[in-house]
Amino acid sequence: MSENNKDLGEFAAQEPEERSVFQALKRGLRKKCPHCGTGKVFRKYVTVIDECAHCHEELSHIRADDIPPYFTITIVGHIVVPGVMWTEQLYSPSLLTHVAIWPALTLALTMAILPFIKGGVLGVLWALRMFEDEKRFPSAAE
Repeated sequence: MSENNKDLGEFAAQEPEERSVFQALKRGLRKKCPHCGTGKVFRKYVTVIDECAHCHEELSHIRADDIPPYFTITIVGHIVVPGVMWTEQLYSPSLLTHVAIWPALTLALTMAILPFIKGGVLGVLWALRMFEDEKRFPSAAE
């Protein structure tokens, strides 16, 4: 064992298995465990479970933070804004009609898309091992 690996102990001896980012993304977009593709990844709407009920992969340490809302806003914006422009050009509805339709559609699309996007982000973060250090070496605050 090299001098640098002495501090890591058992972790240095273990060779991590390969994780496919694309496969983890596909599984996450289906809101399934990125490891096995069978178990659920959310306990509630977008609350990540502690571990997969099927393969027991720990998932609670993965924090997606603000990435899913940013991606969701971008996707919903690219759907709603052209819809508003197209509707205005073709039909010229009243302002009250616009106010009645577009905010409700934006909210519905956002709420519908967010869990899928968060699942995909969690899958990619799991595949890239973005939070492995937090799982192995918890902070003193915990």
